[in-house]
Amino acid sequence: MNRIDHGNNHYEAALTHGSLHLYANEEVLAGFGERVYEMADNNLRIPRNRYMSYTPDAHVGIGTCIGTTAVWGWKDGFVSPSIVGVDIGCGMRVHLTPLHKKDIQDKAVRRQLIAAIERYVPTNERTNSNYKDINILDVVKHGLNGLPAKYVPNERWLTHVEEGCFQYDHTYLDHLPDKILHYAHGQLGTLGGGNHFIELQVLELNEEMKETADQWGLFDGQVVVMIHSGSRAWGARLGQTFTAQLKEAMFQWGVTNPDPNLIYAPIASREGQTYLHLMHSALNFAVSNRHMIAYGVEQAFKELFGPEMELPVLYDLMHNYALKEFHRNEPMLVHRKGATRALPPGHFLNREAYRTTGHPALIPGSMGTSSYLMVGRAEGAKNFYSICHGAGRARSRKATKELVTVDEFQASLRVGTEDEVLVNHRTLKTILDECPQAYKDVDQIIDSVIGAKLASVVARCKPMAAIKGV
Repeated sequence: MNRIDHGNNHYEAALTHGSLHLYANEEVLAGFGERVYEMADNNLRIPRNRYMSYTPDAHVGIGTCIGTTAVWGWKDGFVSPSIVGVDIGCGMRVHLTPLHKKDIQDKAVRRQLIAAIERYVPTNERTNSNYKDINILDVVKHGLNGLPAKYVPNERWLTHVEEGCFQYDHTYLDHLPDKILHYAHGQLGTLGGGNHFIELQVLELNEEMKETADQWGLFDGQVVVMIHSGSRAWGARLGQTFTAQLKEAMFQWGVTNPDPNLIYAPIASREGQTYLHLMHSALNFAVSNRHMIAYGVEQAFKELFGPEMELPVLYDLMHNYALKEFHRNEPMLVHRKGATRALPPGHFLNREAYRTTGHPALIPGSMGTSSYLMVGRAEGAKNFYSICHGAGRARSRKATKELVTVDEFQASLRVGTEDEVLVNHRTLKTILDECPQAYKDVDQIIDSVIGAKLASVVARCKPMAAIKGV
């Protein structure tokens, strides 16, 4: 495989069916296995691809690697549910608090907060939502605009988000089987399992970006809440349904690919349009789900610190979707699967609150390691303003359970020390597959992004407590 070094952690691999751009430092690049290149080459078999890249957290997924940005022209391109992912609209949300690290340093206080959050945010897969009065159809049609006013603390909860309402033709909802409504009913405001979480973190500001941090309302030692969740059963069932339908359509068209899990259709086709419209319904569910999780977290803080306590939104964004965007003077369909959009200062797509600074790009680490608040740079245009979405898995869940001990997991959480990262599970064995050892070194991932000049660090977020689904 020939590889061109463009400098600044940017490489271009010449594969059989096209070029793959790679953004990684040498250490991270050396860890990419052969399978990630095979998956990229399969993806590049989709006709008329304009661009494809991996961010440094890239790792093997179903049909497509997580950490992929793939672009087609809007007029003659393709859409792929496999390059969106099953958890459509999965993403991140961060809320600020007026608290300092010293206010929750006491483990007893943090345990009280964990218990209070679990009272307001269901973390058990079999537990229903606390918000049965919210009509799911209103949410999937109108996003945050479909929520009752009593669940919107103030206007900032609607404006400091990547997108609060995704517009689409609601008649496409008639294509959905009734069972999707059944599965999604009662899941709004619930965390879900796997790598989803709520974390209490403390900020360490990057002095070089102090002006941006000040404009965002950040201060050293500040306690923030980071939330990671998606569209739950609505997106999962929708993805499963249309993966099956598009697979059948590909068979009828006589289209084949070496990877049977890679599904795609022309944007202009009936199947492509149906998927794109309904994907937007899942994006609406996802942003509303994170909103309601955050609403529950704020209620928990009010319970402990008083009714005047407020948790203003810093930002909410996605990392699994395909959106029509304008790049290089034309409309394109940009797929991001485990990739975060990071727009620079002055970019016209920034929300008004972040027009001058660029919006916060929210990058989680792994449980026990730091997360990051970043901001995009103008040079990010070369990668369609995509950066990493997290640390990225280094090994599978099965392999993690076989290779990592509970004692090693405890050590990574600094159990028994003053700086212990508290978790809501009685035994770490139940979430061993989510230990830091399951993931790449997030600091190397961030170093890769910085070196590629895609984004800059505004603040480092050190974990103090983690709430995981069960």
